[in-house]
Amino acid sequence: MVGGRARSAAPRDLAEDPQAWPHANLASHPAAAVVQAIAATLAGILAERRLSLRGLAAASGVNRQSIADLLAGRSWPDVATIALLETTLAARLWPDNSSAPR
Repeated sequence: MVGGRARSAAPRDLAEDPQAWPHANLASHPAAAVVQAIAATLAGILAERRLSLRGLAAASGVNRQSIADLLAGRSWPDVATIALLETTLAARLWPDNSSAPR
């Protein structure tokens, strides 16, 4: 499995302070940092558009609990989930290279 043992823990659990999610320090975990960036962007879009998890789930076909788990850092979202959410929202969730951890 890609990611190996690092993916046995939820992204938020790799942070120095998991309670700080989605603003926790994940500098030493680049994959978790990408999930964190996706979650923060998604949360911002939902708030800005006043869109509920239920509404996004209905529009995108992504299970509401999957969206909630992504936002809370409890899961590693797959490419299909991110693609469906990006298409539905007509917004980019995946961070560009300039914001990727180094």
